[in-house]
Amino acid sequence: MTDPALSESLTAARERLSAALLAAGRPDDGARLLAVSKTKPAAMIREAWQLGQREFGENYVQEALDKQAELADLNDIVWHFIGPLQSNKSRIVAEHFAWIHSVDRERLARRLDAQRPTSLGPLNVCLQVNISDEASKSGIALADLPALAEVVHGLPNLRLRGLMAIPAPSTDPDKQRRPFTRLRDALESLRARLPEAPLDTLSMGMSSDLEAAVMEGATLVRLGTAIFGARQRP
Repeated sequence: MTDPALSESLTAARERLSAALLAAGRPDDGARLLAVSKTKPAAMIREAWQLGQREFGENYVQEALDKQAELADLNDIVWHFIGPLQSNKSRIVAEHFAWIHSVDRERLARRLDAQRPTSLGPLNVCLQVNISDEASKSGIALADLPALAEVVHGLPNLRLRGLMAIPAPSTDPDKQRRPFTRLRDALESLRARLPEAPLDTLSMGMSSDLEAAVMEGATLVRLGTAIFGARQRP
Protein backbone atom coordinates (compact mmCIF):
# COMPACT_ATOMS: atom_id res chain seq x y z
CA MET A 1 0.00 0.00 0.00
CA THR A 2 1.45 3.35 -0.98
CA ASP A 3 0.88 6.73 0.63
CA PRO A 4 -1.86 8.59 -1.29
CA ALA A 5 0.03 11.87 -0.86
CA LEU A 6 3.15 10.44 -2.49
CA SER A 7 1.09 8.97 -5.30
CA GLU A 8 -0.54 12.35 -5.92
CA SER A 9 2.73 14.28 -5.82
CA LEU A 10 4.53 11.86 -8.13
CA THR A 11 1.64 11.95 -10.58
CA ALA A 12 1.67 15.75 -10.43
CA ALA A 13 5.44 15.82 -11.07
CA ARG A 14 5.06 13.57 -14.10
CA GLU A 15 2.23 15.70 -15.44
CA ARG A 16 4.27 18.85 -14.88
CA LEU A 17 7.20 17.39 -16.80
CA SER A 18 4.91 16.28 -19.65
CA ALA A 19 3.34 19.75 -19.83
CA ALA A 20 6.78 21.40 -19.92
CA LEU A 21 7.91 19.11 -22.74
CA LEU A 22 4.73 19.86 -24.68
CA ALA A 23 5.20 23.61 -24.20
CA ALA A 24 8.79 23.29 -25.45
CA GLY A 25 7.70 21.38 -28.54
CA ARG A 26 9.62 18.32 -27.43
CA PRO A 27 8.52 14.65 -27.42
CA ASP A 28 6.95 13.30 -24.25
CA ASP A 29 9.95 11.04 -23.66
CA GLY A 30 12.46 13.86 -24.18
CA ALA A 31 13.31 14.14 -20.48
CA ARG A 32 13.28 11.75 -17.55
CA LEU A 33 12.35 12.36 -13.95
CA LEU A 34 15.11 11.79 -11.40
CA ALA A 35 13.56 11.50 -7.93
CA VAL A 36 15.93 13.14 -5.45
CA SER A 37 15.51 11.04 -2.35
CA LYS A 38 18.22 12.43 -0.06
CA THR A 39 17.20 12.48 3.62
CA LYS A 40 14.07 10.46 2.81
CA PRO A 41 13.64 6.95 4.23
CA ALA A 42 14.06 3.80 2.20
CA ALA A 43 10.40 2.99 2.78
CA MET A 44 9.40 6.10 0.84
CA ILE A 45 11.71 5.16 -2.03
CA ARG A 46 10.11 1.72 -2.08
CA GLU A 47 6.68 3.33 -2.36
CA ALA A 48 7.84 5.51 -5.25
CA TRP A 49 9.28 2.39 -6.90
CA GLN A 50 5.89 0.69 -6.51
CA LEU A 51 4.43 3.69 -8.36
CA GLY A 52 6.77 3.12 -11.29
CA GLN A 53 9.69 5.41 -10.47
CA ARG A 54 13.04 3.76 -11.16
CA GLU A 55 15.75 6.47 -11.06
CA PHE A 56 16.73 7.98 -7.71
CA GLY A 57 19.31 10.60 -6.79
CA GLU A 58 21.29 10.63 -3.56
CA ASN A 59 23.72 13.21 -2.14
CA TYR A 60 25.25 11.52 0.89
CA VAL A 61 27.38 8.40 0.54
CA GLN A 62 26.65 6.59 3.80
CA GLU A 63 22.95 7.41 3.74
CA ALA A 64 22.74 6.05 0.20
CA LEU A 65 24.57 2.84 1.12
CA ASP A 66 22.14 2.16 3.96
CA LYS A 67 19.16 2.64 1.65
CA GLN A 68 20.67 0.48 -1.07
CA ALA A 69 21.13 -2.35 1.43
CA GLU A 70 17.52 -2.05 2.59
CA LEU A 71 16.25 -1.98 -0.99
CA ALA A 72 18.54 -4.66 -2.41
CA ASP A 73 15.55 -6.73 -3.55
CA LEU A 74 14.59 -3.98 -6.03
CA ASN A 75 17.21 -4.89 -8.59
CA ASP A 76 16.02 -2.49 -11.31
CA ILE A 77 16.55 0.71 -9.34
CA VAL A 78 19.03 3.04 -11.03
CA TRP A 79 21.06 4.95 -8.45
CA HIS A 80 22.50 8.37 -9.31
CA PHE A 81 25.01 10.15 -7.08
CA ILE A 82 24.33 13.86 -7.46
CA GLY A 83 26.13 15.56 -4.57
CA PRO A 84 29.69 16.81 -4.12
CA LEU A 85 32.06 13.90 -3.64
CA GLN A 86 35.23 13.81 -1.59
CA SER A 87 37.99 11.81 -3.22
CA ASN A 88 38.32 9.52 -0.20
CA LYS A 89 34.72 8.32 -0.76
CA SER A 90 35.03 7.77 -4.48
CA ARG A 91 35.32 3.98 -4.21
CA ILE A 92 31.83 3.69 -2.72
CA VAL A 93 30.31 5.61 -5.60
CA ALA A 94 32.35 3.69 -8.15
CA GLU A 95 31.11 0.39 -6.73
CA HIS A 96 27.49 1.20 -5.89
CA PHE A 97 26.09 3.70 -8.39
CA ALA A 98 25.19 3.65 -12.08
CA TRP A 99 25.61 7.41 -12.51
CA ILE A 100 27.53 10.30 -10.99
CA HIS A 101 26.56 13.87 -11.86
CA SER A 102 29.22 15.76 -9.90
CA VAL A 103 32.62 15.06 -11.46
CA ASP A 104 34.46 18.39 -11.59
CA ARG A 105 38.18 17.53 -11.44
CA GLU A 106 40.60 15.16 -13.08
CA ARG A 107 41.83 13.54 -9.86
CA LEU A 108 38.31 12.45 -8.94
CA ALA A 109 37.68 11.12 -12.45
CA ARG A 110 40.84 9.03 -12.40
CA ARG A 111 40.02 7.57 -8.99
CA LEU A 112 36.52 6.61 -10.12
CA ASP A 113 37.94 5.00 -13.23
CA ALA A 114 40.50 2.99 -11.26
CA GLN A 115 37.94 1.90 -8.65
CA ARG A 116 35.04 0.98 -10.95
CA PRO A 117 34.55 -2.81 -11.06
CA THR A 118 34.74 -3.89 -14.68
CA SER A 119 31.90 -6.35 -14.03
CA LEU A 120 29.53 -3.40 -13.64
CA GLY A 121 30.38 -1.78 -16.95
CA PRO A 122 31.40 1.87 -17.27
CA LEU A 123 30.13 4.41 -14.75
CA ASN A 124 27.94 7.03 -16.43
CA VAL A 125 29.39 10.50 -15.80
CA CYS A 126 28.03 14.02 -16.00
CA LEU A 127 30.55 16.80 -15.49
CA GLN A 128 29.34 19.43 -13.05
CA VAL A 129 29.72 22.98 -14.34
CA ASN A 130 29.68 26.04 -12.10
CA ILE A 131 27.45 27.73 -14.64
CA SER A 132 26.77 30.88 -12.58
CA ASP A 133 30.38 31.29 -11.35
CA GLU A 134 29.35 31.12 -7.70
CA ALA A 135 32.18 30.84 -5.20
CA SER A 136 30.01 28.68 -2.93
CA LYS A 137 29.14 26.13 -5.63
CA SER A 138 31.02 23.06 -6.77
CA GLY A 139 31.73 22.60 -10.45
CA ILE A 140 34.30 23.30 -13.11
CA ALA A 141 34.50 26.62 -14.96
CA LEU A 142 33.26 26.60 -18.54
CA ALA A 143 36.73 27.55 -19.78
CA ASP A 144 38.23 24.42 -18.21
CA LEU A 145 35.47 22.06 -19.32
CA PRO A 146 36.90 20.82 -22.66
CA ALA A 147 40.14 19.58 -21.11
CA LEU A 148 38.34 17.66 -18.37
CA ALA A 149 35.87 16.22 -20.88
CA GLU A 150 38.72 14.86 -22.98
CA VAL A 151 40.31 13.21 -19.94
CA VAL A 152 37.05 11.57 -18.85
CA HIS A 153 36.23 10.43 -22.35
CA GLY A 154 39.59 8.67 -22.50
CA LEU A 155 39.10 6.66 -19.31
CA PRO A 156 37.90 3.11 -20.05
CA ASN A 157 35.73 2.57 -16.99
CA LEU A 158 33.85 5.86 -17.32
CA ARG A 159 31.26 6.81 -19.92
CA LEU A 160 30.99 10.56 -20.50
CA ARG A 161 27.26 11.24 -20.88
CA GLY A 162 26.83 14.98 -20.43
CA LEU A 163 26.73 17.97 -18.11
CA MET A 164 25.08 18.97 -14.86
CA ALA A 165 24.59 22.37 -13.28
CA ILE A 166 22.79 24.04 -10.38
CA PRO A 167 22.38 27.70 -11.39
CA ALA A 168 21.99 30.58 -8.99
CA PRO A 169 18.33 30.71 -7.90
CA SER A 170 15.93 33.06 -9.61
CA THR A 171 12.16 33.41 -9.82
CA ASP A 172 12.30 35.16 -13.21
CA PRO A 173 11.71 32.60 -16.01
CA ASP A 174 13.91 34.51 -18.46
CA LYS A 175 16.77 34.69 -15.97
CA GLN A 176 16.30 31.02 -15.15
CA ARG A 177 16.75 30.07 -18.80
CA ARG A 178 20.05 31.91 -19.40
CA PRO A 179 22.38 29.56 -17.49
CA PHE A 180 20.58 26.56 -18.95
CA THR A 181 21.19 27.99 -22.41
CA ARG A 182 24.90 28.28 -21.61
CA LEU A 183 25.00 24.68 -20.42
CA ARG A 184 23.20 23.46 -23.54
CA ASP A 185 25.62 25.39 -25.74
CA ALA A 186 28.55 23.89 -23.82
CA LEU A 187 27.23 20.39 -24.45
CA GLU A 188 26.82 21.12 -28.16
CA SER A 189 30.43 22.34 -28.29
CA LEU A 190 31.62 19.14 -26.62
CA ARG A 191 29.67 17.07 -29.13
CA ALA A 192 31.55 18.79 -31.93
CA ARG A 193 34.85 18.27 -30.12
CA LEU A 194 34.20 14.64 -29.15
CA PRO A 195 31.85 13.29 -31.81
CA GLU A 196 32.33 9.67 -30.72
CA ALA A 197 31.28 10.35 -27.11
CA PRO A 198 27.68 9.45 -26.11
CA LEU A 199 26.91 13.01 -25.02
CA ASP A 200 23.15 12.76 -24.63
CA THR A 201 22.49 14.14 -21.14
CA LEU A 202 21.72 17.55 -19.67
CA SER A 203 21.06 17.10 -15.95
CA MET A 204 19.44 20.40 -15.08
CA GLY A 205 16.26 21.73 -13.58
CA MET A 206 14.77 21.22 -10.13
CA SER A 207 11.43 21.80 -8.46
CA SER A 208 11.72 25.59 -8.78
CA ASP A 209 12.89 25.85 -12.40
CA LEU A 210 11.82 22.69 -14.22
CA GLU A 211 10.02 24.52 -17.03
CA ALA A 212 12.97 26.76 -17.87
CA ALA A 213 15.33 23.77 -17.92
CA VAL A 214 13.07 21.73 -20.20
CA MET A 215 12.70 24.68 -22.55
CA GLU A 216 16.51 24.67 -22.92
CA GLY A 217 16.88 20.95 -23.49
CA ALA A 218 17.09 19.21 -20.10
CA THR A 219 17.03 15.42 -20.40
CA LEU A 220 17.19 14.61 -16.67
CA VAL A 221 15.18 16.80 -14.28
CA ARG A 222 16.02 16.43 -10.59
CA LEU A 223 12.92 16.74 -8.40
CA GLY A 224 12.96 16.20 -4.67
CA THR A 225 10.60 18.50 -2.79
CA ALA A 226 7.96 18.29 -5.52
CA ILE A 227 7.81 14.51 -5.08
CA PHE A 228 8.73 13.75 -1.48
CA GLY A 229 7.87 17.02 0.26
CA ALA A 230 10.13 19.27 2.31
CA ARG A 231 13.28 17.51 3.46
CA GLN A 232 15.18 17.54 6.72
CA ARG A 233 18.93 17.38 6.85
CA PRO A 234 20.26 14.03 8.08
